[in-house]
Amino acid sequence: MAKSTKSQWDGFSLKPRKEMPKGLWVKCPGCEQTLFQKAVTENMDVCPQCNYHFRVSADARIKYLADEGTFEQILANLVTADPLDFSYKGTKYKERAKAAEKTAFGKEAILVGKAFIKGRAVMLAVMDFNFLGGSMGAVVGEKLVAATEKAIEESLPLVVVSASGGARMHEGVVSLGQMAKTSAALAKLDDSGGLFISVLTDPTTGGVTASFAMLGDVIIAEPQALIGFAGPRTIYQTIKIELPEGFQRSEFLLEHGFIDMIVHRKDLRSEIARLIDYCGKKS
Repeated sequence: MAKSTKSQWDGFSLKPRKEMPKGLWVKCPGCEQTLFQKAVTENMDVCPQCNYHFRVSADARIKYLADEGTFEQILANLVTADPLDFSYKGTKYKERAKAAEKTAFGKEAILVGKAFIKGRAVMLAVMDFNFLGGSMGAVVGEKLVAATEKAIEESLPLVVVSASGGARMHEGVVSLGQMAKTSAALAKLDDSGGLFISVLTDPTTGGVTASFAMLGDVIIAEPQALIGFAGPRTIYQTIKIELPEGFQRSEFLLEHGFIDMIVHRKDLRSEIARLIDYCGKKS
């Protein structure tokens, strides 16, 4: 009797293979390595290979900065009134803002509230790039001013984490007016002897850079963050000039005296606490 031989096709199936679950892997824009998403998340959304700092949502930023469970948000339900009744390509601005809530943590591009950082009470404002590119409209301006006034009232340091594409075009001159409004509020904080620590993350551009983000008593940036008024692509499209390597990055700004220090994300809590103690602002 002939012996049966196992065919190379035994066990072969025409059924489609199961797809790899989404979200397991992420490609690092810095070193271009494919990384296990869990390993990146556990490293505070920083590449364990090259220290590239991924952009993070506002809730993740609060988790990394504030003592656990201490953030008490104010004005959480404040939403845009759409002052210009703006629409673009058939889509209403209010509809876009409502849709943006699904990709962001809150109802606007900034979260503000009282928190503790290593036991130091602060007023904390964190921008969310996931909400219409972290753009600044009337609500962002109003919430930042409210946080500043609260910092003055309670003699608390103000810590603002910026992540923004700039002023929100959907609100036109109303949005641009927030530059002066927030700057005036910060001038009052300065007159009262308050401390303002500005943290710049990738990206911090446009009207946010041209107003409150660069007005800190101490300006900190994360490594390799894009910081500037007009971005490289806009500059090239306007004047057809390629920018030098590293131009508008944190390291370039530090070298030219526009910021005070570059701090790795894992060290931000300790550095902010140290600055508060050094300036004698511990509540």
